[in-house]
Amino acid sequence: MDLIPRSMKSLLKTEEVESYIFTDVDVPEAQNDEVLILVDKVAICGSDYNLYKWNSVAKVIADIPFTPGHEATGTVVKAGPTATISTGQRVAVENHYFCGDCFQCKTDRGDICSNMGQYGHGKKTRHGGCSQYSIVPSKYCYQLTTDISSEQAVVLEPMGVAHNAIEQLDVSGEDVLIIGCGPVGCLAISIAKALGAIRVVATDIEANRLEIATKMGADIVINGQTENLFETVTKITDGAGIARICEVSGASKMVNTLFTLLRKGGQVVLVGLPKDPIHIEDPLPNVLFKSLTLKTVHGRRIFHTWKECERLLAENLVDASPIISHTFPLSKFEDAFKVLFSGEGCKILLDPQT
Repeated sequence: MDLIPRSMKSLLKTEEVESYIFTDVDVPEAQNDEVLILVDKVAICGSDYNLYKWNSVAKVIADIPFTPGHEATGTVVKAGPTATISTGQRVAVENHYFCGDCFQCKTDRGDICSNMGQYGHGKKTRHGGCSQYSIVPSKYCYQLTTDISSEQAVVLEPMGVAHNAIEQLDVSGEDVLIIGCGPVGCLAISIAKALGAIRVVATDIEANRLEIATKMGADIVINGQTENLFETVTKITDGAGIARICEVSGASKMVNTLFTLLRKGGQVVLVGLPKDPIHIEDPLPNVLFKSLTLKTVHGRRIFHTWKECERLLAENLVDASPIISHTFPLSKFEDAFKVLFSGEGCKILLDPQT
């Protein structure tokens, strides 16, 4: 293995201002159970918009100083004295830093830890994937067991969110509606098909996203800008309503109205993050009398979700390549964020090694 340099390139947020500093910093030393990872790829998430802009949302979900990049994969090049992972092991980072001591952690629900830190957000760690090397405690590393590519490995984190949501819905033998066709929504389409859904219906207001949704396996796509979603769902379900709904858009208007689309006895999972209050119109016929099941997810089931997603990719049951729209060198991060802000990209990758 190549010698580890003393310094590396990294993005840093050190002040409450827009953007990041691209600079040279010392390569950190792995302490205790930590490992030093040579970062192969890091992906930009929709939430990175807030961190870049440093808006009101960022002030809640992040602490300065930090290196961004919470979707990361790489290879362990050095291990601390009590680390449980050997050098040479390929890993992906579980960015929800669970404490291990709270009620949720003790009942195997570290995904909703009460004292959660977050990699790439400055929460209980200043490290993130937007650097050539990164420090991660062993327990937050998912050890890859197959030869999936770094491009596949880096999408395990958002894919895990989609898998967690779809698995909660019991989609086998049912029709599924995916609302919102960003990266997580598009991955949910393929996962629903892989887990036995009969038909997957996808809706968005952007035509380019619906094109990707089709490539990811959607049987029916509905453009909410030009088509009446309620009428279309009613028609294709013979008036019964859709059996399963996965809401990924985070648009409060969609959350407010999705219950009208649901079949009696149906199931809903909320993934997107509404920024406005949710108001349910006609709650008796649309909620109470439907005897529905409502679930939410936050992140991935650790590490069950990771194992299942790697398996789906390795066995070619899910092809994530259609969602990867751009790859930039880390030094061109400003160009990458311009694509994010324009809405022209889907999943945007950064390569810290180029």
